[in-house]
Amino acid sequence: MRRIYKWIAFALAFLLFLILGSETVPLADRAVVMGIGIDKIENGYVLDHISAGSGMKVYEALGLANQKCQVAIIQNAKSEKLGVKDIIKVNELIDLDLDVLAFIDKNITVNIIKDGIASKKTLTPPKRIVNVAKCPNPRCISNVEEGVNYEFALTDDKGTYRCIYCETKIK
Repeated sequence: MRRIYKWIAFALAFLLFLILGSETVPLADRAVVMGIGIDKIENGYVLDHISAGSGMKVYEALGLANQKCQVAIIQNAKSEKLGVKDIIKVNELIDLDLDVLAFIDKNITVNIIKDGIASKKTLTPPKRIVNVAKCPNPRCISNVEEGVNYEFALTDDKGTYRCIYCETKIK
């Protein structure tokens, strides 16, 4: 009996996908329609509208490789807004520094899901970032000395970050 309900849900999601396009199908159903067996998230995160090809950079910046939860990375998914995009789904509410995402890609949409209910988080650029980017100055102490963190401070409202050691601009 459960299989029939799953099949009906799949068929309805597929029809919505065909008739209305991928952006109108709920994210959890989109993965099923695309043939990817990703379960619906009851508690966790969905990071959407990541620039295509940046999904692994986001994965590394959040330290998701060190977590014990399930993580799904969907690369080059079709998007009406972006053409193609990456999506990351995390199936647990773990402690993540989500504001670092504003440094990587200001267009990322963060959905926090608690008990099956999603809420959007507005990203604010962090005042400081540590070990997210490397200083482009080859003479900077962070590139020369071992054990020195790559640290950058937000210096203006335009999203410009400068190295705290040599003041080289990175963004």
